[in-house]
Amino acid sequence: MMKLATIFKSRCNISTQLFNGNNSTQDVFGLHALMSCAGFSTFGQKESNNERIFAAYSVYKGKAALSAEPAPPKFCKLDSGGIRVKRQGYILLSFSPAVAERKYDWQRKQVFALSATEVGALIALGPNGSCEFFHDPAMQTSNAGQVRKSFSIRANPDGTGYFMSLNVVNNIAKTNDRFSLPITSAEFAVMRTSFSFALPHIMGWDRYSSQVPNFKEENSTKVGLKSLSSEWDR
Repeated sequence: MMKLATIFKSRCNISTQLFNGNNSTQDVFGLHALMSCAGFSTFGQKESNNERIFAAYSVYKGKAALSAEPAPPKFCKLDSGGIRVKRQGYILLSFSPAVAERKYDWQRKQVFALSATEVGALIALGPNGSCEFFHDPAMQTSNAGQVRKSFSIRANPDGTGYFMSLNVVNNIAKTNDRFSLPITSAEFAVMRTSFSFALPHIMGWDRYSSQVPNFKEENSTKVGLKSLSSEWDR
């Protein structure tokens, strides 16, 4: 009850700040960010030590296991002020071979990092669709072409789900690892929904939309002139 009272009080304070006569109405992203901060101000207080949270979605099959988890983007500070995304995040797929019934060799796992565009291709995959991606981890280095990864997902002809496979050729270690496993429609629905949720986070857009807006008093003429720079007002 105390937490609910704190949340309600925080939201009331924000509403007063936004809609009193001293401030002009700001963009909906800023409003949403402030309301979200108020609503979840007590979240994570026990996790103040910044311990990393592991929340992978895993699928276990007869020949291999698959787990998927998001990795956040890298940020850097600008000399002119502010923060920008230095490197976008990704969703990491990990494949591990089965060594016995319900037992897997996690030491022999192979990984494939899906970029934002590749995540979008998977999300947009239809019931009869397919997609395939190729990666060279050492691209633009002297070891380019020594390790080649190919990941594919194809719909089953009977419409019962999909079939995922990963092939990793390592010419340096002289290995060729192949993983394949069926994905049911329900399992793919979980991936599609969770990947859709994670997409703006791996792009850093969640940090952008959570910025606290800078409230400044401006006369209506200046506000009107500034609004003309938006394509929505043309």
